[in-house]
Amino acid sequence: MSPLIRPLRSLANGFGVAWWARVQTSGPDVTYWFGPFITRKGLESELSAFLDDVKSEQPQSISHSLLRTLRSEPLTISAEG
Repeated sequence: MSPLIRPLRSLANGFGVAWWARVQTSGPDVTYWFGPFITRKGLESELSAFLDDVKSEQPQSISHSLLRTLRSEPLTISAEG
């Protein structure tokens, strides 16, 4: 990975133009944020590995959407509090 990628991702996120995946599960009810990425293509190329990791937790259902947005911590939000 280029040493410039991390600062560029941070800059893109700061301006709200970075790509993120919002992954939502039920049973347990959790929202995961995966990103930031500079391009949608970059996010799409890495997303399947992240989804496989989430699926290993055996949620009842899983859905995701790709968004161009500004995001900060927390990156995992549980409905349990």
